[in-house]
Amino acid sequence: MKKVSRRTVLASAVGAVALHKTATTAAPQAPSDSTKATGRPSSTLGQRSSFEQPKRLTGGAAASRTPHQDLTGMITPSDLHFERHHAGVPAIDPRRYSLVIHGLVERPMVFSLADLRRFPSISRICFLECSGNFNRTAGPETTPQALAGMTSQSEWTGVGLATLFREVGVRPAATWFLAESQDAAVMARSIPVAKAWDDAMIAYAQNGEAIRPEQGYPARLLLPGWEGNANVKWIRRIELSDRPFMTREETSKYTEPLSDGTIRQFSFLMDARSLITYPTYPATLTPGWVEITGIAWSGSGLIRRVDVSTDSGKTWTAAALQAPVLPKAHTRFRHLWNWSGREAVIMSRAVDETGYVQPTRAELIAARGPGSLPYHLNPIVAWVIRSDGTVVYREEAWG
Repeated sequence: MKKVSRRTVLASAVGAVALHKTATTAAPQAPSDSTKATGRPSSTLGQRSSFEQPKRLTGGAAASRTPHQDLTGMITPSDLHFERHHAGVPAIDPRRYSLVIHGLVERPMVFSLADLRRFPSISRICFLECSGNFNRTAGPETTPQALAGMTSQSEWTGVGLATLFREVGVRPAATWFLAESQDAAVMARSIPVAKAWDDAMIAYAQNGEAIRPEQGYPARLLLPGWEGNANVKWIRRIELSDRPFMTREETSKYTEPLSDGTIRQFSFLMDARSLITYPTYPATLTPGWVEITGIAWSGSGLIRRVDVSTDSGKTWTAAALQAPVLPKAHTRFRHLWNWSGREAVIMSRAVDETGYVQPTRAELIAARGPGSLPYHLNPIVAWVIRSDGTVVYREEAWG
């Protein structure tokens, strides 16, 4: 057995600390025997191992995408949750924060953050997804993150919007409400009141801590299963009305021209979708057993089934769903496959509890027309496993 001197132990410990500080600039290293070196002391804030370095992928100043290929389970770490904003992330002092609810109500009221926290809290695990979450120009060297990284999942905690509506006494004539943001874009959307009575909430916590600023700190509107844009962040005002407000974001934006010349408006619901996260680019396989894994979700409720094809859609096999399977939530699926070493094309399709089946690209275009771009696109996509084991995204033209 090789003896280790005190000097060697100390040098290893110092080296570990130095490597920790430079983890972003140098390849991480560790002592050859961790039992021979004192580890890091306790700290006020936990951090990932330097060997684990997942990152969001930025798409300009207004968006970043979740690295689905690097994650397991169903909860997205808060710092890897995708972000999308229209005028940057505002800095809001929680001590000065307020939410006003007025309009067609009996008692207009202003709630501080402390007021919101005094109400009975509720928690819910659900996904959020940008309605533009699809890269139509993706090439072969595209990861799941670059393809569809603008969906993430958290445990959200807050107060039910129905509780606040009962507090202010929403009048029967009120059928819509305006949700307005405190950001520089003054983001605003019209939302049917029925959603408030169903499952909407004002969320102030995410995964056990205060909501991250990119996600709406100190409070946001949460509409489970509905397009991300309608889940107004940094919410400051709710106005009740008997009609929609026709804001900029629901007239000139977030509407979809259809092939028959009409416009689809207020298309809140996010349809069922699935995404294989492994094997995908840039993985390399060797012949033998491979576990195909991914996530599926639907704004309509539960995922009932995910089918996987390993022959470009000629045949399909039901994958196993990993518990828990929750409504309006990312559900992980897995399918064991024996790869022969010959070129293959793998695909997945989701089926939700309403019977809705995730469409092919051709079916989606036939139903909506090519003018429906760029919102609410959820086509089945494919990954090509080449005979040398490399995996690439199957590029397809839209149209």
